[in-house]
Amino acid sequence: MNPGKLRHRIDIYSKVEYTNELNEKDYSYEKLKTIWAAIIPQTASLQRGQVETILSNTTHKIIVRYTAGRDITQDMYIMFRNKRFDIKYILNSHFKNEFLEIFCEEVIE
Repeated sequence: MNPGKLRHRIDIYSKVEYTNELNEKDYSYEKLKTIWAAIIPQTASLQRGQVETILSNTTHKIIVRYTAGRDITQDMYIMFRNKRFDIKYILNSHFKNEFLEIFCEEVIE
């Protein structure tokens, strides 16, 4: 992978604990950081729901530098151009610690 191919800026959101107005521990997502990435569409499938509604499952592979993404975990999500991508799993390609391949599913809202 050529580092020059990382031409998209993505935002990583992480779960943060806080105390709500009822003095209970709760969680919200806040932006952790913005990093460079390559976004590669992988698969897509259409599903029919009730009343002829169509849902789409679209998966993507997002490639980031190892040093920039080593603290990314599966409970986080990625935002790119107002689209949310839920992280399914993270792969250290060839165990070289150069790039991480993050496999995601696009969330249609």
